[in-house]
Amino acid sequence: MTRSIHPTLLALKSGLIVSCQAYPGEPMRNPETMAELAESAVIGGAVGIRAQGPGDIALIHERVRVPQIGLWKVGASGVFITPTFEHARRVAEAGAEIVAIDGTRRPRPDGLTLRETINRLHGETGVLVMADAGSPADGLAAADDGADCVGTTLSGYTGERTATDGPDLDMLAQLAGALDVPVIAEGRIHTLQHARDCVSAGAFALVVGTAITHPASITRWFDGAIRGATAS
Repeated sequence: MTRSIHPTLLALKSGLIVSCQAYPGEPMRNPETMAELAESAVIGGAVGIRAQGPGDIALIHERVRVPQIGLWKVGASGVFITPTFEHARRVAEAGAEIVAIDGTRRPRPDGLTLRETINRLHGETGVLVMADAGSPADGLAAADDGADCVGTTLSGYTGERTATDGPDLDMLAQLAGALDVPVIAEGRIHTLQHARDCVSAGAFALVVGTAITHPASITRWFDGAIRGATAS
């Protein structure tokens, strides 16, 4: 039986979700700046926002009226995207309509299985859950465990798949063709052509972050191109 898609997710269909995040130690890493980025993204047509940390999520929830995918990064390796149920609960309490969690088959720090985590989030908070997967097998397992949507977010970062130059279109197409829940393209979508390719591969919606909201990376891309052209 085909699983019905929640109206909050339907609001994201065929649209752009902008990830408003900054790395630790960067000057833009504060809730006010992230909220302003989110407001600007919505003006530009974003149908959703993805944000990190309870402070950012709470302020963005006050400022914009589009659905927000919230997460909480704890550490920088292993299971670090909203790694425990308690982190996920805090993200939901901050105002995220969708909570993004590590959706891989790796052990979770609190000892809960992915299925147990998703069931508790559904039962205790009513929030929707996005499983950030690192491989097609992750995505299939996460959907079976009850995830409301699956993202290609961790492809190339868990050791199971080699990082692609651009989005992992093969993983995206495999999951889009196999799942009855929305598959959201995320990760290394840096150009307009990348975005078109994701749509062609079956993406329900796209998350783009660095190419829109991370000036340091964008500056490095242009600087590298200029230096390369000058040296040739």
